[in-house]
Amino acid sequence: MSQPFASPAASSTTAIIGAGIGGIATAVRLAVAGHRVTVFEAQESFGGKMHQLELPGGYRFDGGPSLFTLPHLVDDLFRLAGREPRDYFRYQRLDPITEYFFADGTRLTAWADEEKFAREVEAKLGTPAADVRAFLARSGRAYDATAGTFLHKSLHKAGTYLSPEVLKALAALPQLGLTSTMHQRHQAAFPDPRLVQLFDRFATYNGSDPYQAPATLSMIPHLEHGIGAFYPEGGIYAIAQSLVRLAEELGVEFRYQEPVREIRISGSRVTGLRTDQGSYEFEWVVSNMDVVPTYRHLLPAQPAPERTLAQPRSSSALIFYWGIGRRFPELGVHNIFFSQDYKREFEAIFREQTVAADPTVYVNITSGHTPTDAPPGHENWFVMVNVPHDQGQDWPALVARTRAAVLARLSRALGTEVAPLIRAEHVWDPPGIAARTSSFGGALYGSSSNNALAAFLRHPNFSGRLKGLYFCGGSVHPGGGIPLCLLSAQIVSDLIS
Repeated sequence: MSQPFASPAASSTTAIIGAGIGGIATAVRLAVAGHRVTVFEAQESFGGKMHQLELPGGYRFDGGPSLFTLPHLVDDLFRLAGREPRDYFRYQRLDPITEYFFADGTRLTAWADEEKFAREVEAKLGTPAADVRAFLARSGRAYDATAGTFLHKSLHKAGTYLSPEVLKALAALPQLGLTSTMHQRHQAAFPDPRLVQLFDRFATYNGSDPYQAPATLSMIPHLEHGIGAFYPEGGIYAIAQSLVRLAEELGVEFRYQEPVREIRISGSRVTGLRTDQGSYEFEWVVSNMDVVPTYRHLLPAQPAPERTLAQPRSSSALIFYWGIGRRFPELGVHNIFFSQDYKREFEAIFREQTVAADPTVYVNITSGHTPTDAPPGHENWFVMVNVPHDQGQDWPALVARTRAAVLARLSRALGTEVAPLIRAEHVWDPPGIAARTSSFGGALYGSSSNNALAAFLRHPNFSGRLKGLYFCGGSVHPGGGIPLCLLSAQIVSDLIS
């Protein structure tokens, strides 16, 4: 459990390692609390995985995350600073959310309205709309009962378990499905394997395997279908842009292209950090870097939490950024092209550490909402396949093989050859993700959630050995993805302030 920390004076100096979304949000919160904050970033700009990419010919892409849920977590940061969120950042609710293309040729639209979505499922897949509504309601109840405890608070502080939210979470435990898997829950709820596959895919939201991950994660669909999926004006990168603007207005200093080489320690307390430009004294240090390289590279002389660092990694991604020389009106912002054998796909990723021959393909297209993301009559395709994290696989061979499989899958589903339409291309594979973002092995979400205790085995948001050292971002509690990284910033701020 945690140790007590004294509240800092208003002039406390704080360093944040990494300008990913978790680091930026932590900087904002601590600046509001009176800290003098400096953010050190190894890359030339901010965003981490949330960067942007421009290719010749006028194509712009969001480099990493493409789905935006729980937008109030971004709005909260502006309101915390006394700003009007819409002066910095705007977004709209997506409707429809996703276009699904199944291997047998069935196409299904996930509408934002739950009733309309349930009727769509009944019409296309034959599952009664009432069954869909009941499942989504159950998902919402589970989320409402547990989010206050498991997402908004540190699981490693005794005080968390004395809060009123815990009673609500404990009452919901029998319904959470800690002893069954997501796939088992979905299979029991729905007779149609295509609908099971649709809900199984939500395990990939935190880089996990629905055939291993606990049924607890079946609450994830509530984020989209109960609360909503949103599109920021200017794309996902606009989230990072707007928050950096806010942070700078609050006095936060960003030092780019200045990677941290060491966290400096005296006795049992952090005293600052060292970069190639010099050594700096700080009272508090927050690492937004993956916990594995934080310990291995920045704290090599300190005992590391080996059990935590040895937790199985989440999946990674293989992303093709394609400038496409025509428009496809049947495609939306989010599009899923399912594989024929989903179980085989996850066995390849998590058991064999390779890429299945027939992978599910995700295509994100923002040019329909932001026309400047592609030339007139063209589209910007962010094409992603879930893959294992890097363990020394032959990635050039896997990239070539997967590219061919993706093109074949998309061409069949769309009834036209896609390869001749590619006008610009860039590829981001797990080694590249690791190199740019310091994510261990390119794992997108740190450790996976493939067992019932995964939430408790994640690294806490503070060091139990070193006073003044904290952790935020996707590799620590509560997990990866935009909303959880923002919540990690809230937890760190609450611990320090």
